[in-house]
Amino acid sequence: MDWGITTADVRDAGEVMTVQRAAYVSEAQLYDNPHFSALSEPIEEIRDAIAAGRVLVAKAGTRIVGAVRGTRKGEECHVGRLVVAPDMRGRGIGAALLRAVEARNRTGVRRFVLFTGDRSVANIRLYLKAGYLETDRKVVAETLSLVYLAKPSE
Repeated sequence: MDWGITTADVRDAGEVMTVQRAAYVSEAQLYDNPHFSALSEPIEEIRDAIAAGRVLVAKAGTRIVGAVRGTRKGEECHVGRLVVAPDMRGRGIGAALLRAVEARNRTGVRRFVLFTGDRSVANIRLYLKAGYLETDRKVVAETLSLVYLAKPSE
């Protein structure tokens, strides 16, 4: 493995934002929608999430190549903003980040929940392989339906 996972530092916010935007460009193209919130999230919100200890990053050397957030809400952990730099995809980084956010938030959590777009086949495949099950689908725009998935905490 030429990369590792660690807790993000507030100094990482700019690079997390860069990776997030790079990763979501392909999603925006897939849905013909350049208005995904991940593409315009202010740096202050990313810094706040990092300062709250909710962000993990994958690093190859000093370069951030992926990130994920875990936000606890009662007995649930909401997993979000799972991103991998486009040139680093296919190396298991996304799956490792998913396992890491689950391990970090397992105590006191009954289940993990997340969502993705219905056209994001690779994302859905990753989540199903990781043990998530589809719980709902909702149409949110003419070109976008969200697929909600959940996994019990072990």
